[in-house]
Amino acid sequence: MKEKLSYFHVTLLFFMTQSGMVIFTLPRLLAQHFGTNGWLALVFIFTIVSINIYFIHVVHRLGKGRSIFEIMEQSIPKFILFPFYLSIVFIWTMIGCLLAKQYVMVFQMIAFPTTNPMIFKLVFDVLAFLLVIQGIYNISKASTVFFWGTMWILLLLFYFYVDFQWSRLTPFFFQDSKITMQGTASIYLAFLGYELCLLLFPYTTQKTRLMKGVWIGNLLLFLNYLYVSFISFGFYGHRYLKDLEFPLLNILAYMQFPFIQGTENLFYAFFMFSIIVTSVMFWWAAKEAISRIFSISQKLLMLVILALSYCISYIFDVMSEIQQWLTILGYIEVVIAFGLPLGLILLLLAQRTRGETTSD
Repeated sequence: MKEKLSYFHVTLLFFMTQSGMVIFTLPRLLAQHFGTNGWLALVFIFTIVSINIYFIHVVHRLGKGRSIFEIMEQSIPKFILFPFYLSIVFIWTMIGCLLAKQYVMVFQMIAFPTTNPMIFKLVFDVLAFLLVIQGIYNISKASTVFFWGTMWILLLLFYFYVDFQWSRLTPFFFQDSKITMQGTASIYLAFLGYELCLLLFPYTTQKTRLMKGVWIGNLLLFLNYLYVSFISFGFYGHRYLKDLEFPLLNILAYMQFPFIQGTENLFYAFFMFSIIVTSVMFWWAAKEAISRIFSISQKLLMLVILALSYCISYIFDVMSEIQQWLTILGYIEVVIAFGLPLGLILLLLAQRTRGETTSD
């Protein structure tokens, strides 16, 4: 009998999956799009994400824990599904690839400016391969360890309360803002990753309380984003935040120790744990989808996916280009995050109706 995921591991797994590079730029994005006290916009985004997670919960309840692939293949011919599978495999592979490339580009820029970033990318991909071939249960356990290896850094933000000023927050809300659908969507991208819980249905039982774990993981992420953004607005003020590329890195660089230089380099290295879990989960999801088409070794499939990912990453060598493609893929992923659960709900209702008709 295969080992099932635990509730605690699921909670931290999705917190780590949803956490990513965006935490370094999130305060700037909030300041640019929502102006004064822009951190409050996270409450609105969190509400929308929670609604989407509820749709996934309905799929889990109606499908009684069945795999989403089984649900789709029961009603839709495979010659229609296979192009869809290939599409989501490409999207998830590219998201994992570009997230990893974005991380190593910044790491190379701040720590090793003369080193080829593809060397770091190769090391990253090898570590990811060694983790992803262990299966989702071991990925969840590793993410729990990585959680404790990363979250202690946020406790250091208490250090900045000395220079935190309430006057920088201002008594006004969303003044000097440019609220647009595109700006709101760019903040929404910071929460993506929760939709991958759709693929975990067969790996859980009722004791796992999968959806409760996803809810709590998403809540922890929201509180994490809210805390970092609130401190950033009070430390810099919304006008200055607009001009900072990576506000969190600038905050960490402000902290100085007598026994170490370049503290932001050290702290940034620890965030690799979070990025590697995010990339691994998207690559694992791609492997799960492609395995419905090709019945070959899971390790071989994963090797092919990561090899292609590494080759593709050679194309993107400019940070702005990587960010642009991540944004485009993120918008597509938002459509998948909402569209896939809604489509599955319709399929399950149709299957239930046909079942009731047959039984009559």
